[in-house]
Amino acid sequence: MLYYFYFCTYIFTQGDVFFFFDRRSSLYTILFALNAVFFLVFLQTVTGTLALSVFTAVLGSLQFGYNIGVINAPQKIIEQDYNETWVHRYGESIPTGTLTSLWSLSVAIFSIGGMLSSSCVGFASEWLGRRKAMLINNLFAFIGGSLMGMSKICRSFEMMILGRFIIGAYCGLASGLTPMYVGEIAPTSLRGALGTLHQLAIVTGILIAQILGLEALLGSEELWPVLMGVTVVPTVLQMALLPFCPESPRFLYIVRCQEHHAKSGLRRLTGRLEVGDMLAEMKEEKRRMDMERKVSILELFRSPLYRQPIIISILLQLSQQLSGINAIFYYSTSIFMKAGVQSPVYATIGAGVVNCAFTVVSLFLVERMGRRTLHMLGLGGMCICAIIMTMALALLDSVPWMSYISMLAIYAFVGFFEVGPGPIPWFFVAELFSQGPRPAAMAVAGCSNWTANFIVGMGFQYVADLCGPYVFLIFAFLLLFFLIFTFFRVPETRGKTFDQIAANFQSPGKNSSGVQFFSVFTKLGTLRVESNTE
Repeated sequence: MLYYFYFCTYIFTQGDVFFFFDRRSSLYTILFALNAVFFLVFLQTVTGTLALSVFTAVLGSLQFGYNIGVINAPQKIIEQDYNETWVHRYGESIPTGTLTSLWSLSVAIFSIGGMLSSSCVGFASEWLGRRKAMLINNLFAFIGGSLMGMSKICRSFEMMILGRFIIGAYCGLASGLTPMYVGEIAPTSLRGALGTLHQLAIVTGILIAQILGLEALLGSEELWPVLMGVTVVPTVLQMALLPFCPESPRFLYIVRCQEHHAKSGLRRLTGRLEVGDMLAEMKEEKRRMDMERKVSILELFRSPLYRQPIIISILLQLSQQLSGINAIFYYSTSIFMKAGVQSPVYATIGAGVVNCAFTVVSLFLVERMGRRTLHMLGLGGMCICAIIMTMALALLDSVPWMSYISMLAIYAFVGFFEVGPGPIPWFFVAELFSQGPRPAAMAVAGCSNWTANFIVGMGFQYVADLCGPYVFLIFAFLLLFFLIFTFFRVPETRGKTFDQIAANFQSPGKNSSGVQFFSVFTKLGTLRVESNTE
């Protein structure tokens, strides 16, 4: 197996390591990432059922990423189609302001759909169960993909906009259901690594969308509807595979009180006949949960027991969306053009390659270095890169070679993002809560993520026009704040059971550094969490 892995690595390096503008090398990177995961699976002797279940679940994450990236490349072609539809209806060209509004709505309504549906994750996962909720959620993906794919034939930009809203609703539910399901079925020793696969699937989906969006493939005037409708392919695959995946044993035992089915699921996932130790852990968690009241979203903020971890969860999600990653992609094309790149679209694909590669790095490091350490490493690196970006952009006109510094800073920024803030917040939230409050917490965290995503998407361009290259200083200050917050207030969860993690918040603990940096939050009774550095 080691020789197989090294051979795949050798093939990857033959595609030119410094290949950011080479389409072939992007495909090599996807293969490398998949082989890295393949190696990890065999190294850790993951059972076939667990591997199948995780793979099937993250197909939803793949669609999430695909629908984030698919709208960018064919923008001009779709706008032209909007204009042709307008001419067909009204006999005149569409006004520029109307076209801008329609396109902005086409992009932003995806986040609105996700924002609304993510708040329903808790209800859907408790009422239907994790597996059945993912299965039914695919109806949204199928309807949304079909509407977008048929919009050109039907001469209806309304279908395109409605399809984006519905696919956004699908992604909002998937962004909560996938890490919840994976976190509950994964063994404690692999929970971080398998949880990172959610983010790996997202960035792989983005990269696939960028590659398929090239004009030579599906990003043409005739084929862009196919590009939009391709999202139904993983939908059909997930619907076909989910019936072969077990329901979360934790959900079956703790929520539904179905001990027999929970045992059966544990045996399939672990490949062991004797699962008494894992069942004992669930029994203890259920005993604690039975002593608590039913946890609603409001109760998360009212109860001192849950208020602390839910604020940590929200700020972790904000550290992802307010890090400036979307701003980096917004500026990348113009920076690459100034650097003399003939085809900036390939440079953008290069950023997608870095996305995938460093997510794989995080996958291998998360169980060795810990969630907290990797998150701080990512935030610190991004902060430094944001400062370098600011200086390079400010000096770009007077010092032309600064454009190359900007390029390096972009790739480093993206790399640090995928080491920590990219993958970790998604599954970290699921680890902070026991079975009872977890669905409500995932709903709040997901809604926070989507809301911040929408705000950045709608407001960044105006702020960038106002501040110019110095806009990245705003992100540098935000990153510094999130770094300090993580250092003082976020506990380490590596190698701990859900019960052990929840115990951190059951009694006031002293900060490991002895410094009450966030005293204002402490006075409000919101953040008295013991920071368990390892």
